Amino acid sequence: MALAIDSHTMTALVADTDGIDGSGTNAGAFVDGTTARRLRAAGLDGRKLLDLNDSFTAFDAIGDLFSTGPTGTDVNDLRAIILR
Repeated sequence: MALAIDSHTMTALVADTDGIDGSGTNAGAFVDGTTARRLRAAGLDGRKLLDLNDSFTAFDAIGDLFSTGPTGTDVNDLRAIILR
């Protein structure tokens, strides 16, 4: 999503309700129209990381991980998108 909304005025939270994403320690990440630019500024190739299924490295590097810790429930995945 971060690559698709590059330079657009959108913000999103993509997260899992159980508080962890797979075996990771974060629930997901925040993305907006500046995410791809900030990845490039950090020297990261967003497309390459996506191809490697490594979003953790990308969002950790730019400080956009969403971390709540385990919630004890696994109801669903959450996608909240704000269009401005």
